[in-house]
Amino acid sequence: MEHGGAQPVLSQQEAFARIRLLRSPNIGPVSYRQLLARFGTAVAALDALPDLARRGRGAYCPAPVGAIEREVAAVRAARARYLFHDQPGYPALLAELDNAPPIVTCRGRLALASEPCVALVGARNASAGAVKLARDFAAALAEASFTVVSGLARGIDGAAHEGAFPQTIGVIASGIDIAYPPQHAQLQERIATEALLIAEQPPGTEPRGRHFPSRNRIIAGLALGTLVIEAAPQSGSLITARLAGEAGREVMAIPGSPLDARSLGCNELIREGAVLVQRPEDVIELLHGFTGAPRSRLRVSEKPGDFDYAELAKLDWGEARVDLSGDIASLLTHAPVGIDELIRQSGASVAEVHMALLELELAGELVREEDGTVRRSGAGEAA
Repeated sequence: MEHGGAQPVLSQQEAFARIRLLRSPNIGPVSYRQLLARFGTAVAALDALPDLARRGRGAYCPAPVGAIEREVAAVRAARARYLFHDQPGYPALLAELDNAPPIVTCRGRLALASEPCVALVGARNASAGAVKLARDFAAALAEASFTVVSGLARGIDGAAHEGAFPQTIGVIASGIDIAYPPQHAQLQERIATEALLIAEQPPGTEPRGRHFPSRNRIIAGLALGTLVIEAAPQSGSLITARLAGEAGREVMAIPGSPLDARSLGCNELIREGAVLVQRPEDVIELLHGFTGAPRSRLRVSEKPGDFDYAELAKLDWGEARVDLSGDIASLLTHAPVGIDELIRQSGASVAEVHMALLELELAGELVREEDGTVRRSGAGEAA
């Protein structure tokens, strides 16, 4: 997501419209970014939503104004603030992600997110030795002027926050006003008061399974590198590590015994190309002066080529384009397909295909996958 120099301060009307736009049905980080690029402002984008959905063969109703007014009041009551993707203070590394959160809420010292950050994650049911290791590593990294980022979960996450405190950022899967897990309520409040707490979900949102991968991408996106201490195979910590690798950041892991299931994920990461580390000094050496060329070889599948969303603003806004959404829809199945392939098969321009996909998404006919592919939505996914 673009993140240039200082941007004009948003008007109250535009800030409110942006929140409403993001909370409206079938709009995620990618479609939000495309809508702002196409229409210039969230106010204009909201006005266009019903017509866009009609082009995608669907009806549309944006988020109710009253619901957004209640959300804004809840953010204020929680002593939090909104942070928009193109405004001063938004972390530059996080802004580099294709699916960076357009709006987050935060409490605390926002400057911590602009300092060199390292993510430290691991098992919830961690061993006593791993918890001590996490606490010691976090303390040493904070002493070396790194901000330690983690997810406030039990086990490794909690130990990392405690060891680095107050040089730490907690990223939560719930709303900014919800403490999760409950036993970390005091720690979460200390972080919000003396360090930095970040949430993507609206206030009042209880954490659900689908929220945790979204939280993990923020943890990975904030940091120059991610260190994993104890993780079972297919754990959330491995998702964070792989997201870090996908973003071109350093991925590190502490090895463990093959007889302990909690170490198998770390050992697997190392086998796949993560850097083996044993001391805090190893992490400091890897990340000091990091230039964007990680030593780790952990990579996920190739991503589609970059598309300049500003091209959407140049499209002819005529009725002749209505049929393109139907043509693109006919190429989709429930199996994910790359956008480049849709461009080849449709014969339409890159901008036209992206616009047609946006129209289908707003109509509830399309699902975007984390890897940038798209597919036809299934029952119950359009809500």
